[in-house]
Amino acid sequence: MSDAVAHYWELRLQDVAQALEDNNFTTSVVKDGAGARRVVLEEIVPSVAPKSVSWGGSLTVVGSGVYEALKDNPDFEVIDTYDKSLAPDAMVERRRQALLCDLFITGTNAVTEDGWLVNLDMIGNRVGAINFGPRNVVIIVGRNKIVPGLEQAIDRIKDYVAPVNAMRLNKKTPCSKTGVCHDCSSPDRICNVWTVTEKSFPKGRIHVILVNEDMGF
Repeated sequence: MSDAVAHYWELRLQDVAQALEDNNFTTSVVKDGAGARRVVLEEIVPSVAPKSVSWGGSLTVVGSGVYEALKDNPDFEVIDTYDKSLAPDAMVERRRQALLCDLFITGTNAVTEDGWLVNLDMIGNRVGAINFGPRNVVIIVGRNKIVPGLEQAIDRIKDYVAPVNAMRLNKKTPCSKTGVCHDCSSPDRICNVWTVTEKSFPKGRIHVILVNEDMGF
């Protein structure tokens, strides 16, 4: 049964990969998080030869092992936006610096079957970097992020991703208590900046790695 499920998703992922390619994204399809890590370390980093690397918030990136593999690399500057020891002002400044890095690695909240990336951010640093700034972007995507279209992507993010992330981050929002979006006005609201990335510009700037397992929220 597990082989049948994996094969089913392999076919689905190949279709999504083709849709992404048609939208000027570079794509890879891998079996698991370890495979995503190998693509980053053995293919993307050598080809890009970055002088600076940074991240957008992503449990998928951490779960793949990419963050741990690169965060202490002496071959380039690491702009570590995951450093919890920083004061809030210092963290914001580091996120600003990350917008000009050579290689930015993150996840996405959803990817549609017609090859669009859909994201919702609190402050906008992650979605800003996906769409402009860093010279190269890597998006690591678990199969659980695939949805039929834009409407389903928005529903997935508002109904599930945002409430779960608000709970994970201990935000004082209504959805943290109820699990349901209240379209709140809380100062801790994480649903502020929507982006829909229909195509990669320039062509190939964004490399999407599709993973044949569930990763992140």
